[in-house]
Amino acid sequence: MVKEVMKKAEMEKIITALSKEVLKEMGRKNLAIVGIRKRGAILAQRIAQRIARTTKKEIPLGALDITLYRDDFSSIGPQPVVHRTEIPFDLTGKNVLLVDDVLYTGRTIRAALDELIDFGRPEVIKLLILIDRGNRELPIQPDFIGKRLVSRANEMVEVKLKESDGMEEVIIIKRK
Repeated sequence: MVKEVMKKAEMEKIITALSKEVLKEMGRKNLAIVGIRKRGAILAQRIAQRIARTTKKEIPLGALDITLYRDDFSSIGPQPVVHRTEIPFDLTGKNVLLVDDVLYTGRTIRAALDELIDFGRPEVIKLLILIDRGNRELPIQPDFIGKRLVSRANEMVEVKLKESDGMEEVIIIKRK
């Protein structure tokens, strides 16, 4: 069973609103944006573009692949696909906005924080999530939330973006 939660128009409105909220709360001084691959990095790029259009200043942008930092690395498969982490700037002293598509248990964010610290000591790290589905296993909470959803353990929340999926939507899929 598939339930549509968000369509393209709503997603665009939310991303624009989140970009404005980030700019208002964090400012542009020393701001750097880092997205978690795959869809978090795409969302981070969109947010950085919106902020750059508003401020007329490019925002340092990076992308994390947290595969090697996961606490379940040995259980994701015999040959997990590892992509590149690209942070072409020093994080020391930066106000980092960490971006991901869905926040669930908090384990992905924990891995991302571990990896970020390997690139320097940021002044502050704030978390932006498009979809917060609750049910944490770790004490991690987002600073910026696009939409909160109530979901069950037997459901999967999928964010689809045109850059990776050819469409824009958020759906809930019930597992059997």
